[in-house]
Amino acid sequence: MDYKDILFCKDGTVATITLNRPDSFNALSLNLTAEIIAALDQCRQEQEIRAVVLTGSGKAFCSGGDIKYFEQYYRTQPDEPVRRLLGPLNQLITGIRKLPKPVLAAINGAAGGAGMSLALSCDLRICSSNAKLKQAYTSIGLAPDGGWSLWVGLLAGFSRASEMIFLDPVYDAEEALAMNLVHRVVAPDKLMETAGQWAGKLASGATQSFAIAKENLNNAMLGLLDRQLETESQGVIKASLTSDYQEGLEAFLAKRKPIYKGY
Repeated sequence: MDYKDILFCKDGTVATITLNRPDSFNALSLNLTAEIIAALDQCRQEQEIRAVVLTGSGKAFCSGGDIKYFEQYYRTQPDEPVRRLLGPLNQLITGIRKLPKPVLAAINGAAGGAGMSLALSCDLRICSSNAKLKQAYTSIGLAPDGGWSLWVGLLAGFSRASEMIFLDPVYDAEEALAMNLVHRVVAPDKLMETAGQWAGKLASGATQSFAIAKENLNNAMLGLLDRQLETESQGVIKASLTSDYQEGLEAFLAKRKPIYKGY
């Protein structure tokens, strides 16, 4: 399959999916999301692929939803881009979790909003030391989606999740490591080398054992995922219809501080 917005390559038994919209910091457009889903399906079907690496090109892993797409609608149909992106995003998240092969996120740079959800949905995460993580949704008047509430609640705990939602700080790689959001921090020039080593070890492991154990983990820890994705979807649509969201997005585009009125 020919891809436009991702790079897909195979090195023996390891497949690497690279989000390739560097000019937009790999923001999730409809096409980019569809191509990642298609690449994951390819990984599922090709038996010789035994492990998958997910990373980004340029300075970012993934900045979240495509703000330029949101900008087209926010004055007239603010919920329209949210509704269109939610289904594919949820399909992508569940696709990663249901893939019977390990998926390793190599977080090369900034991961914000849905990009953070994408990274956290992977089985393992290696992080470049110059990467940054940010919740981002509430700063423009939206609410988390992509399973964010579940991932951060399980990995970092309720208190940290609350801090991220209400204060929306930017965390560096070492802080993310301390909160269990990532498994390893490495120098930027060692990221893909280390990811390759981990992926190679995964690919040489007991593939069926991994698949069964991953399914067991999903059943034990993520039984609420489908319900949570639906709950978050309803929440972010509701938030997109508020005047605070319109103000938040307008302020973001104008690079000024938003003035929220609470409705």
